[in-house]
Amino acid sequence: MADPAATPAQVPEGATGVVVFADGRLAWGQGFGAEGEAVGELCFNTAMTGYQEVMTDPSYARQVVAFTFPHIGNVGANAEDVEAHDPHALGCLVREAVTGPSSFRAEVDFPTWMRDNGRIGIAGLDTRALTRLVRKEGPPTIVIAHRADGQFDIAALQKMAEDWPGLEGMDLAKDVSREQLEEWSGGKWELGAGYRIGGDDPDRPHVVAIDYGAKRNIFRNLVEAGAKVTILPATAGFDEVMAHEPDGFFLSNGPGDPAATGEYAVPVIQQMLETKKPLFGICLGHQMLALAVGGKTSKMFQGHRGANHPVKRLADGAVEITSMNHGFAVERTGLPDNVRETHVSLFDGSNCGIELTDRPAFSVQYHPEASPGPQDSFYLFERFVARMKEEARCAND
Repeated sequence: MADPAATPAQVPEGATGVVVFADGRLAWGQGFGAEGEAVGELCFNTAMTGYQEVMTDPSYARQVVAFTFPHIGNVGANAEDVEAHDPHALGCLVREAVTGPSSFRAEVDFPTWMRDNGRIGIAGLDTRALTRLVRKEGPPTIVIAHRADGQFDIAALQKMAEDWPGLEGMDLAKDVSREQLEEWSGGKWELGAGYRIGGDDPDRPHVVAIDYGAKRNIFRNLVEAGAKVTILPATAGFDEVMAHEPDGFFLSNGPGDPAATGEYAVPVIQQMLETKKPLFGICLGHQMLALAVGGKTSKMFQGHRGANHPVKRLADGAVEITSMNHGFAVERTGLPDNVRETHVSLFDGSNCGIELTDRPAFSVQYHPEASPGPQDSFYLFERFVARMKEEARCAND
């Protein structure tokens, strides 16, 4: 497949899947997974592993993922490698046809998992061309469609793409957040043992985590670092948070425009900061903290999504290889005087971390829980838990 182009709507022989752009460009392939159609924003992910974690990451709500690695789905799917109760990416675009699973951990093949979870896949696409398109033009609105009979109403699908408003101004955190409180238990995963049990010890420092669209592995890492975790919905008020007597606060990742989510989240975070208890945020939570202290966010041209993003730690010049998934960023200019920049991307120089100089609060744009991805940044969880313990000791002295 060459770069997607505006071509006649005749279906090529054997095509059962199509990508329809708002401007009329088409890309044909072979559909797998669920039949139907879905409209959203096209993005690309450069990770070589973890496609099941990517598909279930709530930060991908209303997005279609083009995987740059050509062999996606070949190790099948299982119940352990999911990051949320349901998949949140609308679908995926891949280069090669999905072969049978080749892993002793596979419980089902990937196309069946996609079908059972109502997600559309299209194989046989030139994902390099799609990636170049996003890098050149920014993330376009697309419709993906899969019909086993190869019958498509291209005009109707294009109209769907034309009418979709885009992610700017869209609050999606409320759509993907837990609706009720959850007491989390369970640590990291071990081969042959699954996820370790733990985290309910009352002597552990207690963190209240706000779920803007959190990945499960975040909470596992908090437990692994020594915390007791209570999770509340994105819309939880300050009084509800404080009723759990937290030693610290955690702001999770999530999808959508941070400015839209900030309309109800920022006032709560500002009250959290007034308690002077430790606060840690990642991804959307990082953006929420920045907004709460007077910073600004803006939509990126192409975003960062992958498991190989180098980030420079400004305190000592060390480089962390990180996992990222975000289409908005904190603006580096205009940060208040009490905010210190701590990390920057070595890909494009964008902000990747801040800390407050007058409060025990910090945040990073990347995913230190890295599922999938490297483990360079686990120290951030340990730092946060250690700070909660330190503050609790000082309060008791």
